[in-house]
Amino acid sequence: MQTFLVFLSGLVFGIGLIISGMSNPAKVINFLDIAGTWDPSLAFVMLGAIPVAFVGFRFIEKQGQTAFNEPLHLPGTKSVNRSLVVGGFIFGAGWAIAGFCPGPALVAMGAGYGKALLFVVAMIGGMLVHDHVYKRMVQQPQLA
Repeated sequence: MQTFLVFLSGLVFGIGLIISGMSNPAKVINFLDIAGTWDPSLAFVMLGAIPVAFVGFRFIEKQGQTAFNEPLHLPGTKSVNRSLVVGGFIFGAGWAIAGFCPGPALVAMGAGYGKALLFVVAMIGGMLVHDHVYKRMVQQPQLA
């Protein structure tokens, strides 16, 4: 039953991404092109999603566990640091260039969009670089 509910949640999320246009890279790029052919429609999608997510996160935080009674793992820090800012810029640049972020890219890949497959392969490569190169660099003691 748990597997079915997880599948159903992902399916509903994916359908929402398709209906909203978030899995269409041209629509996303036009949304981000505020000095050119700006398409503000995705702003309405995001403005609708923010309060829903806010209520959902507050509810699950009060529960202290997931819907399947598993421990809830939240980030340990709430501070803004250099890694967060640089990572945000890299994420935003990738989003603006490709027109994809991770969730919509997986949806578009599942729909057979070839460029999404290339994006997902590059995304996985970036994750591997982060896990095997960046983490080692950060964990290295700095020479004074």
